[in-house]
Amino acid sequence: MEINRKKTRRIMVGGVPVGGGAPVAVQSMCNTDTRDVEATCGQIERLAAAGCEIIRVAVLDLEAAAAIRAIREQSPIPVIADIHFDSRLAVAAMENGAHGIRINPGNIGGAERLARVVAAAKTHRVPIRVGVNSGSVEKDILKKHGHPTPAALVESALRNIDLLEELDFYDIKVSIKSSDVMTTIAAYRLLSGQCAYPLHLGVTEAGGLIGGTVKSSVAMGILLAEGIGDTFRVSLTRDPVEEVQVAWEILRALKIRERGPELVSCPTCGRCQVDLFSLAEKVEAHVRNLETRLKIAVMGCVVNGPGEAREADIGIAGGNGVGIIFKHGKVWKKVPEDDLWPVFVAELDRMIAEKEG
Repeated sequence: MEINRKKTRRIMVGGVPVGGGAPVAVQSMCNTDTRDVEATCGQIERLAAAGCEIIRVAVLDLEAAAAIRAIREQSPIPVIADIHFDSRLAVAAMENGAHGIRINPGNIGGAERLARVVAAAKTHRVPIRVGVNSGSVEKDILKKHGHPTPAALVESALRNIDLLEELDFYDIKVSIKSSDVMTTIAAYRLLSGQCAYPLHLGVTEAGGLIGGTVKSSVAMGILLAEGIGDTFRVSLTRDPVEEVQVAWEILRALKIRERGPELVSCPTCGRCQVDLFSLAEKVEAHVRNLETRLKIAVMGCVVNGPGEAREADIGIAGGNGVGIIFKHGKVWKKVPEDDLWPVFVAELDRMIAEKEG
């Protein structure tokens, strides 16, 4: 089923196009101290290797804003400065080379300070993300709606967009996040019908690996399947590299974009006589940062291996002292279980090299 993407304006975040039919871009955010340039750049390198296309860093003070210059010089992907409340930090971040800023225009310090931020954005050709979440909705809007409803989030976003448009600024993307999945879905649906700016999707404060993955996958899976969303971040209380991995799996599941090998593995049953969990983790770690598209199967027994994973380019199954390596549903080689991993990984690497060559 082909997904019909909603048409939005296109902006450029550094060299990455967002909106206007551009590929849905994967984002994350560093959890390092931005002032620690070495640690931040090291994390950005790992994130970029995992497929992150735009990275955000927290700007807590002027020292952090100044550090963006060195970070930008070393970063292989565009860097967005995340600003709360202080207009000076937004201006300083742009002066030091930030490719984009994330602010809430309504709480940046008033009209005069917002005008200075917008003037700097125009000078440096920097897009602004209007970031609204359930904790930042204005008091009068909360009073009107009772709590951060989808309508309240949208009203807040449109008010903040108006503030920028009044200053003749249109290089905008928008996010309206809630920690509640159904609120997030309803809010983005509503905003999508009233706004032509590119949308940044996300579930804020989603949680740890399991809870956060489920909440993000449900919310963003539904929205992306409806053609809503131009860029997104999976927010997890984990290593941000895992956010990027989950994001790419969401895109793969929806057949929107694919990156790297796809791993399929069985959930195990009473027939499994091999440490399948460890085997699957070893395969996953081995191919984690590859961009080559390949389907790899890790199965728990030789009975179901080739049959249930017939579409895999290469697969492995083992147990009870013997294992098999199969390709496209047919047994390629039977080997002693102790030799299964080295023989398998050697053939896998050969296939990857052949595809890349």
